[in-house]
Amino acid sequence: MDYIRITSIEDPLFKKMHDLMQEVFPPEEVLEFELWEEPLKDPDIRVFVAVDGEQVVGATEYRYYVDWNIAMTDFTIIGQDGRGIGPFLANSRLKDLKQLANENGKELYGMFAEIYNPNVVDHSSTLKVKSMDPLVRREVLSHLGYQRLDFNYVHPSWKNDGEAVSGLDLGFMPFNDDSTKVEAELVVNFLTTYYSVLSNKPQEWLTMIEALKGKETIQLLPL
Repeated sequence: MDYIRITSIEDPLFKKMHDLMQEVFPPEEVLEFELWEEPLKDPDIRVFVAVDGEQVVGATEYRYYVDWNIAMTDFTIIGQDGRGIGPFLANSRLKDLKQLANENGKELYGMFAEIYNPNVVDHSSTLKVKSMDPLVRREVLSHLGYQRLDFNYVHPSWKNDGEAVSGLDLGFMPFNDDSTKVEAELVVNFLTTYYSVLSNKPQEWLTMIEALKGKETIQLLPL
């Protein structure tokens, strides 16, 4: 497999990736095709696909924030079971992020990820790939080192319709194994920056952000 970066919606690989996204994610989690044009041009947003021959068999999007020395895993897509696509993407992504942090003169502090709560979200009726089941994905992320930030999490819908999307936890994987909490200010700064592209924020999200501003730290709990 090859690990190839996509920087334009004109890239034929992007159409294949977007089709794959619509197969594994609910509609409110998928940004419309045309709206990807600007994000893909952003040098801080890194979209890579796993390519086998001419087929896109997996994909991942992530970003590195130089000022905070943290990363965000936007999504990971595994298109086929039993191919080692997940480890290939995870290892390739981590290698790339560590290189970015090294160029920043630092060692990567940690990574955020939105993680489905399988007790709340059930995608089993539409799943074509068992590896993408929320329970499986949550267990994999737990094994990688992700933990759950201790607060009730919602995020604005990527449809930018002002709706709040629930059924997820905000996870964080610290690269210091002794870490048991994260500074609330870092979480607030990250979330407000990450969702700055969406102009129509739901009240539930705004209330959540204000509550986080009143905290000093947020505890990390097992997934």
